[in-house]
Amino acid sequence: MIIMAEQLPNWRADFESLQHRLGKVVASGALTSLPAGRYLHWDQLKHRQPPRGLNHKDWWAAVKAARFPICKALALVDLKGRPFTFCPVEPILEMLHHIDSRLAGRIETSNSEINGPQRDRYLISSLIEEAITSSQLEGAATTRRVAADMIRSNRRPRGHDEQMILNNYRAMSALRTWRDEPLTPGRVLEIHRQITVETLEDASAAGRLQRPDEERVYVQDNLTQDVLHRPPPAEFLPERLEQLCQYANQILVGESFLHPVIHAIVLHFWLAWDHPFADGNGRTARALFYWKMLNSNYWLFEFISISSILKGAPGQYKRAFLRTESDENDLTYFILHQLEVITKAIKSLDAYLERKAEEMRRAESLLKTTVSLNHRQLALMAHALRHPSAEYSISSHQNSHDIAYATARSDLLELVDLELIDQSPGGRKPLRFFSPADLVDRIGERP
Repeated sequence: MIIMAEQLPNWRADFESLQHRLGKVVASGALTSLPAGRYLHWDQLKHRQPPRGLNHKDWWAAVKAARFPICKALALVDLKGRPFTFCPVEPILEMLHHIDSRLAGRIETSNSEINGPQRDRYLISSLIEEAITSSQLEGAATTRRVAADMIRSNRRPRGHDEQMILNNYRAMSALRTWRDEPLTPGRVLEIHRQITVETLEDASAAGRLQRPDEERVYVQDNLTQDVLHRPPPAEFLPERLEQLCQYANQILVGESFLHPVIHAIVLHFWLAWDHPFADGNGRTARALFYWKMLNSNYWLFEFISISSILKGAPGQYKRAFLRTESDENDLTYFILHQLEVITKAIKSLDAYLERKAEEMRRAESLLKTTVSLNHRQLALMAHALRHPSAEYSISSHQNSHDIAYATARSDLLELVDLELIDQSPGGRKPLRFFSPADLVDRIGERP
């Protein structure tokens, strides 16, 4: 349960009362933006032991006073015209450096496979992962295996949940082709339409903002149904969407410089805060984040799934959002959370690439014969070794590698001729293939 109804202390008034003992406050170490080395919110700080001579309100006032002069105003404002801000504290700078080093490709990657012939296969796998987990965050209930099979085999979705996942996959794929184009209100509406088509009770709501004559959608706690966030009234949405797009297309340099990753995170938050659609706001917000990252030349982000990390701790995502809103529009909480998510996603990508590289090495080692297999066949054999009795089709092989139907068919029939995979008997149409349970033995027995 995530509820933040408590009114935060008036830190300015409390800090005034500390002026006569400011020297003691400074000596105590309380005048810092990072108490205990972390960017703590009041709901965290109030449960910790304050420095000697201070109560919790005094401590909070000192922390806020330390943050106030370093906070930077952002273009995003609330309905009262108050800007959202963030503090460029050391953890943010450190994580941004790591992300720059890894995702923008300015430092040589440790996994050359990402640039090699496996690129398309890894990319499709990551798009499938993001499509599934992003939809599951919004309530889609299906297994990853079933959903992935649907996408790879071009099977029609069975029901609402599979349609959500397929929509998300198609939208994420489209973002790659739009990466160099400016963001417009029409493009945002098209992204939302692709994400929600054939999944809404009111089919006309796909690809349009909520109207003033409709009941406004609020952000609620899933368990208690308490309202966590009241977004702007619908009559403000067209103007705010126009402002969002103008901000998204800006190149922020000089005095207005903003790191591109933070720029992308602000877009994510902005769309989520405005909550302009009847449904699909979270998925659309994450799609805008992806677009901005690719637009800013973070090419490796094509292979990153942030939703798989968010899905592991959805409460932290909501809590970061609510901490921002409750603490004078301080977006630092949300930015830190998103940077931590990206950092974890990078580690997951590295682990995934290392695992795939090891699988390929194992397959190549076992398949040291006079037969020369191409990289697509080796990839299938690596999968087959891990999944005895797994089934394959020409369509799934074609989609996994983004190749022509004839090429996929030739790959699979050659493996059948080599007795490395089996074909379903009886001349079934479409052709089906599967990994034999004794594949290791077959490879070992090859001359």
